Amino acid sequence: MTNFPVQQIRADFPILAEKIRGKPLVYLDNAASCQKPNAVIDAISNFYRHDYANIHRGVHTLSVRATDKFEAAREKVKTFINASLAKEIIFVRGATEAINLVAQTYGKAHIQAGDEIIITAMEHHSNIVPWQMLCEQSGAVLKVAPMNVQGELLYPEFAALLNDKTRLVAVVHMSNALGTINPVENIIAAAHAKNIPVLLDGAQAIPHRAVDVQALDCDFYVFSGHKLYGPSGVGVLYGKQALLEAMPPYQGGGDMIRTVTFEKSTYAGLPHKFEAGTPNISGVVGLGAAIDYLNNIGMDTIADYEAELLAYATDKASQIKHLNLIGTAVEKGAILSFTLDHIHPHDIGTMLDSLGIAIRAGHHCAMPVMDFYGVPATARASFAMYNTQEEIDVLISGIKALITAFG
Repeated sequence: MTNFPVQQIRADFPILAEKIRGKPLVYLDNAASCQKPNAVIDAISNFYRHDYANIHRGVHTLSVRATDKFEAAREKVKTFINASLAKEIIFVRGATEAINLVAQTYGKAHIQAGDEIIITAMEHHSNIVPWQMLCEQSGAVLKVAPMNVQGELLYPEFAALLNDKTRLVAVVHMSNALGTINPVENIIAAAHAKNIPVLLDGAQAIPHRAVDVQALDCDFYVFSGHKLYGPSGVGVLYGKQALLEAMPPYQGGGDMIRTVTFEKSTYAGLPHKFEAGTPNISGVVGLGAAIDYLNNIGMDTIADYEAELLAYATDKASQIKHLNLIGTAVEKGAILSFTLDHIHPHDIGTMLDSLGIAIRAGHHCAMPVMDFYGVPATARASFAMYNTQEEIDVLISGIKALITAFG
């Protein structure tokens, strides 16, 4: 393995010192949610201890401090994903709300009966259901680009779906169930050649690789803070300025208005038009701290280390009889989904938990993926920058013991 400072990083995450059922915690459920470093925990605690007040409305010192920290975090997000402008960064509750926001604003304004929306066969429910709801409301049609048994998008079939009726392409950057990294540069270029906007669901990709929205030229990019070592209940919608300005507000209330009378209200400009009510201020501050933490390590450095972890885990798992890997794309992030012959994934998860190993077992909010592979669920070990080769060895030993126990 490289000289990645994993032990130094692990020391920054207090929960990794926990014991589970008397065993050292091996936390391999990072695709569901990452753990939080002291830098994030302390930033939130210090904010509540010293700076908390409501933002944007107050002239007193605490309100000014809180506002400054909140808007500083917006600037950090802008730089982290290389957006053109801070006002292109909209704070929401998470990637799910961001997709719903686009569906119910841009979608309602631009998509009508007979129009088409394209997604892929590997999407999370959050990038399926909002578009189904929009199709039910508008009479539009949802088209699904297929994938192969390795879990890779069949790109020619995707490209063939693009036509004069296509109004939006919404695809996952990295699959949460399979780890597949989609060829998003090619997807965006093909869609833009037909003047079709593209939304990328980046919830899984952004903790594992550098994201440059200007280089990608995507029209929307969404992600959640809790998968990026930040707090839950906060996320980001990035959108190109011209698109966001043309979209109507998603919710009405305080802070998103310019003027209000009983006859008519006018709305604030970006980004506040889409941030009605008191936001998750401490969550945004914590997200800013998480970005600072990651920048100090370097996203390319993290990506290289996690690629080594995945290669090591894949090699070890491939040698186990009765273990079936689900998702073997060439371009893949740090996710190992698998089944074991004659052992339900829920039993795998429960038995591994008795050894202190935390994995995810279920459909991973990707039921169509499970249907494609003909399984009710998979077991999923997902890796982060604080995981180690030794933890993978513990996982592999646990799986072998489980197979022996079940005969």
